[in-house]
Amino acid sequence: ERLNMAFGEDSWLSADNGKDMLFNPSPSRQYMGGQHWIYVFKNGQAASGAANRMPAYDRGAFIMTQLSDPSITSEKKVFRDCAWVGSSRSNADFPMLSIEDGLIPNTARVSLRVARSYDRYSAQVVDTDNIDNAENNWDPTYTFSTADVATRSEQANVLEDMLEEINIVPNPYYAYSQYETNKLDNRVKIVNLPEECTVRIYNLSGTLIRTYNKADPLTYVDWDLKNEANVPIAGGVYIIHVDVPDVGQTIRKWFGVMRPIDLDSF
Repeated sequence: ERLNMAFGEDSWLSADNGKDMLFNPSPSRQYMGGQHWIYVFKNGQAASGAANRMPAYDRGAFIMTQLSDPSITSEKKVFRDCAWVGSSRSNADFPMLSIEDGLIPNTARVSLRVARSYDRYSAQVVDTDNIDNAENNWDPTYTFSTADVATRSEQANVLEDMLEEINIVPNPYYAYSQYETNKLDNRVKIVNLPEECTVRIYNLSGTLIRTYNKADPLTYVDWDLKNEANVPIAGGVYIIHVDVPDVGQTIRKWFGVMRPIDLDSF
């Protein structure tokens, strides 16, 4: 049976496509692709016979009608028939298409396997059709805790540990990266950065090559492999120094091989 589906996103995670109302999760592991959660709804009308339950596939009409009403009761009418929730991240080997081409570049099959069929169950009564004093109408109820993954603030030790997640990719850089858009574009990313920090790039002799003062919600900085004078750097080893105010500092080494200029592009 074809079922209704929906997805959500976290508008706070704009850097991971969480604010554009499109199903285009990012590859982020830390933020699970911009929190693009997938919801699958069962046919609640067939299971209960009630007209105010989720129907068979109707192009999401029941969901839209109920969620247009901001009351808690309407939200419950939708999510009481939510049978499966899963997260998603994109794969860098299969980049998203344009919006005009539909974004998703392939067909995916998801198999949902459970040890026991999704059906009413009670350890208290034999007749599960009798829902008097029933918890969740005797439908299966699952609980879980996000305490271990919840956001923690004002904890310096957590912030210091996150400094180890800062990186520069690709590393090493062999004249090309998937971030580049044309033959004249050279680009690497310094990733997993906090909202406020200062990134300084030095050569091995200690000369300052480039400085980025970051103060935005993006989690990365693009380096076009040029110095402050907008001159392309030479290939070699460089030192990436990241200073996070009131937290600490971290250093990464990066090696890059620059490609010769393609004169056919001019």
